[in-house]
Amino acid sequence: MRRQMGIRGVARGLGVVLLVAGLGFLGWVGWQYFGTAITSNQKMDEAENTLREQWKSSAKTPPSAGTPKALLRIPKFGADWDKPVLEGVGNDDLTRGLGHYPQTQLPGQPGNFALAGHRVTHGSPFRNLLDLRKGDQIIVETADAIYTYELDAAARNLTVKPTDNWVLEPVPGKPHTTPTTSIITLTTCQDLFHSPDRSVAFGHLVTTTRKP
Repeated sequence: MRRQMGIRGVARGLGVVLLVAGLGFLGWVGWQYFGTAITSNQKMDEAENTLREQWKSSAKTPPSAGTPKALLRIPKFGADWDKPVLEGVGNDDLTRGLGHYPQTQLPGQPGNFALAGHRVTHGSPFRNLLDLRKGDQIIVETADAIYTYELDAAARNLTVKPTDNWVLEPVPGKPHTTPTTSIITLTTCQDLFHSPDRSVAFGHLVTTTRKP
């Protein structure tokens, strides 16, 4: 009898431990998918407001690491969809908006203007990136101009490993070629769960509108 009671006690204790662990895991998942969205959306709004205030100022400063530098709009995602683009693709940068790979070119310049963004957690700015199709527009606004790009290849059609840096080259896949046109590259997680692979979309510049 005592042995049976001891076994039952151990089983109950193990059950409590598993229950607590399960609740803790669910809490962590909830925070990752919902809690980080709240804080990141607030940070994105702050970055956007900071950028617009800078544009109102007559002082023009070059972008530094971690600072907002542009706004990205994707009309297919809705009229109100716009996200700040920060200089850098570190973890902190990507919690506050989209990140610009510092080794790539600036908007409108010959070469590759390459961006990264979360598909899940931290506001999920690129959650619907794989819904875009060839011909969809990507609009980049800076202090001086508005650049409109058109997608040539959808992200759903290209998946690469995190070490495949050829997608960031001035002319992707042609490391020794001098760029003559301006392109845009958008990268995000390949799926809605943790994955090291990246989905990649390419586009080219079609119009440039200078601000007065």
